[in-house]
Amino acid sequence: MTKISERIKRIKGGIDSACARAGRDPSEVKLVVVTKSATIEAVKEVIRLGFTDLGENRVQQLKKVSVQIAEFLASAHNEPVLPKKVNWHMVGHLQRNKVNQVLPIVSLMHSIDTLRLAEEINAFASTLDLCPKVLLQVNTSNEPQKYGVPVGAATHLAEQIETLPNLKLVGLMTMAPLTHNKDVIRDCFVRARELFIEMRGEKIVGPGFTELSMGMSSDYEIAVEEGASILRIGSAIFAG
Repeated sequence: MTKISERIKRIKGGIDSACARAGRDPSEVKLVVVTKSATIEAVKEVIRLGFTDLGENRVQQLKKVSVQIAEFLASAHNEPVLPKKVNWHMVGHLQRNKVNQVLPIVSLMHSIDTLRLAEEINAFASTLDLCPKVLLQVNTSNEPQKYGVPVGAATHLAEQIETLPNLKLVGLMTMAPLTHNKDVIRDCFVRARELFIEMRGEKIVGPGFTELSMGMSSDYEIAVEEGASILRIGSAIFAG
């Protein structure tokens, strides 16, 4: 067993344990492997282990690695277990002038936090005849340095995004503070879950609004306990 496979096994065990504590089925939780700190060989290993949802938080790196992985999959005829393609997630802050570079690559954008960004994606998507899936990023920690719409403004922004024909709003994303205080972390995830339930209950969003992206390398078990459907994990896989 390699170090990467050992770490993934440990993470999957943590997810299973958290699901058991919360009375959830582990199949409800998707692991997005964030590749920003990884070598291309390490990313290939993750794919060989069966993980096809990969995330990047910088546009230039996303463009570079996605091309390398596409070439790897196209040329790997002697590896029958490999998938035909992987699903890329844009998990970092996205500037409006980079939308045209990201849109043809990704299957889900996690970090939509302004109407202007949503409108830019909608406009460019219409020229490509696409209807990309997006998540609304909410700043549930109230940290001024963090991106994300304030909790109090999230419902209104979701209503505005719902009017854009070439976007599909499928859930929320949030980030907890980097702290060892588990209560502070849990509060952020509870607030996101409450907002998610509220939006669905008030029919602000459609039936496709099903995703709650929260939890990273240091706090993913708490996120699972509080209802996360997508985890974004990188350093716990690639850096140990």
